[in-house]
Amino acid sequence: MYERTFSTDPSRASAPPSLRPAVMGHRHMVSAGHYLAAEAGFRVLEAGGNAVDAGVAAGIALGVVQSDLVNFAGVAPIMIRRAKARDVVTIDGLGVWPKGISLDLFVKEHGGAIPPGILRTIVPAAPDAWLTALERFGTMSFGEVASDAIRFARDGFAMHALMAELIRENAEGYRRWPSNAAIYLPGGRAPQVGERFVQKDLARTLQYMADEEKRAARRGGRKRGLKAARDAFYRGDIAKAITDFQRKNGGFLTSADMAAYRVELGAPVRYRFRGIDVYACGPWCQGPVLLQMLSILDGIDLGTLGHNSVEYVHLLAEAMKLAFADRERHYADPRFARVPIAALLSRGYAAERRALIRALEAWPEMPQAGDPKGRARRETTAAPRAAKGEPMVLDTSYVAVVDRHGNAFSATPSDSSWHVPVVPGTGLAPSGRGYQSWAKPSHPQAVAPGRRPRLTPNPALAVREGHFVMPFGTPGGDVQCQAMLQSFLNIAVFGMDVQQAVEAPRFATFSFPNSFEPHTYYPGRLNLEGALGSERGERLSALGHKVEWWPERTWRAGGMCMVAKDEKTGLLSGGADPRRPSYAVGW
Repeated sequence: MYERTFSTDPSRASAPPSLRPAVMGHRHMVSAGHYLAAEAGFRVLEAGGNAVDAGVAAGIALGVVQSDLVNFAGVAPIMIRRAKARDVVTIDGLGVWPKGISLDLFVKEHGGAIPPGILRTIVPAAPDAWLTALERFGTMSFGEVASDAIRFARDGFAMHALMAELIRENAEGYRRWPSNAAIYLPGGRAPQVGERFVQKDLARTLQYMADEEKRAARRGGRKRGLKAARDAFYRGDIAKAITDFQRKNGGFLTSADMAAYRVELGAPVRYRFRGIDVYACGPWCQGPVLLQMLSILDGIDLGTLGHNSVEYVHLLAEAMKLAFADRERHYADPRFARVPIAALLSRGYAAERRALIRALEAWPEMPQAGDPKGRARRETTAAPRAAKGEPMVLDTSYVAVVDRHGNAFSATPSDSSWHVPVVPGTGLAPSGRGYQSWAKPSHPQAVAPGRRPRLTPNPALAVREGHFVMPFGTPGGDVQCQAMLQSFLNIAVFGMDVQQAVEAPRFATFSFPNSFEPHTYYPGRLNLEGALGSERGERLSALGHKVEWWPERTWRAGGMCMVAKDEKTGLLSGGADPRRPSYAVGW
């Protein structure tokens, strides 16, 4: 057993002072991946909206002020906790492959790759996710919650440092299509920090939906208005512009695909960690990876190891590898595959996986995936070797809200704008999330008509009934669940406040196939933020980790946001990661 062989240090490190204080309030709180999105959500809360209204407002705003990382026509997985009903609901916010697509196209014509461009397009899901959340759980209109996003797109906002950096780094991708370059490379160059960035086509698209809603609502009320906004996107002029562009440029997305699409509402996956119920979305995304990591670690006294000690970092990294090995083998769209999620999260299976971790030896590669019905083995698995370079950490943002009623909203909208074309006149880059599938017939995530790719964005929620509720999440591709795990444990085990928890130094393993095409693999790689120090790095290298260094507080380590409500006192705390332009606002 791991506990018997591991050398523990009884000292328990305290968190370093945070750069920012935790934002506190007693009425409502929002934390989002950009300060203007947090402002948009807060304005809705102040106007009387609930957590869902505010979360949708912030999410749509993220698709404007971070349109390099989030697209209004992209994905938007959502998790909602209703305080009165004390239940949690998920909205997948994830599109499907067009009915006309085929795996053979990528295998025979593209050598088993899913190339950048229009062939990556799946049905845009975010608009339906936002509208469904409003219809089912909100109180306000689309026009009301989208008003700030429309203003930011129409009148512009000051270009911020991260967006300027990412546009500059991906300038060749933007130049690939004139419609992308016209928006993101105005005057033929990447925008500079502080310059006003305007997206008039996107503003017109959003305004068109709001106008269609307003006309319909006059005749038939709020519900009919929301339907009209949805029809404007999926059946009206926006759908026509998207599908006409697809047809003219060799794409497969049709008007029938658009009209037939609806998001899926469902129950979350849950794991109870030391009395705290942690909720994730289903195995159509990587969300259960977080729960598997917690299940493996649940049998160990983490507090005695010391926060971010060599022993602690090694343990978490090895547990992460085990969970990602299972993700690679077992996770898939449950509509197309049987995913043994209950068995993967069972305590007996977790104990078997935990027993494979060695205190003084790191796996040199990805471990063998487990068999929940059999015995796990300490073996590595064959996977393609990676090219040299930085692992891909792309797109996505996040928003968390808790309102005055105790309702909680957690969403991770996404989709970048440099590897798929913008539809001229719309400001939209319809979801290229198809690059999270595999063009490999034997893979559980192989391309197929109507199938959802396995999504990296995954909102989370932690609840201890009668004690606290906490939506939390981050951008960061395959880093997401790793950053979420560390930040959650910073609170649950080490007693940090939410701001200390999101600021504490982080690390991430990449010893598994990347979720993004071309699914590169970095056997044994462990990235450490600079603040962890060279001595830790040397000792981890001696255990077999291939240590690589990130700068201190790098955006590549994620951009955690959290809102926690103490249900006994009513105190709300908001944490926002200074690694990205994240901010919390509350009262």
